[in-house]
Amino acid sequence: MSTGAPRPGLPDSAVLARQVTAALAAAGHTVATAESLTAGRLAAVLADAPGAGGVFLGGVVAYATEVKADLLRVDRALLADQGTVHPEVAAQMAEGVRARTRATYGLATTGAAGPAPHDGRPVGTVHVAVSGPDGTRTARPEPPTDRPDDIRAAAVDAALRLLRDQLRPDG
Repeated sequence: MSTGAPRPGLPDSAVLARQVTAALAAAGHTVATAESLTAGRLAAVLADAPGAGGVFLGGVVAYATEVKADLLRVDRALLADQGTVHPEVAAQMAEGVRARTRATYGLATTGAAGPAPHDGRPVGTVHVAVSGPDGTRTARPEPPTDRPDDIRAAAVDAALRLLRDQLRPDG
């Protein structure tokens, strides 16, 4: 039986997913994901964590702007004015998936993984958000390199950390 404790050799994202899954389960909470930049990687790492079946409701990969607007209810004027790589877009994606799935928490990622800038934002620009009972928070992590895989991995880790910190604000 898993306690959510880290195991040697697991990537950071797997350790973080175990931690948030254990914390969600202990509190009787659920989570859903809305991803653009990470293309389902966040959902996959959450689904792989022991106990995920009790807390992870599902996710939306919203690569297209229309999917963000239509399915996640991201404001069309915001998308037209700022593009998809913006902290408020991440916030609205998190809020949208939370509302659509009735999850306790919504977790979102958006950004520019390259090889070229996206919506005028340079490669490596990342925004993540968590929406929950205490409101919505965003973060802008700094990926370690401009390699697309590193950018996506940094986004997944940052989103999971943001949720972990929301679940354990004093820990």
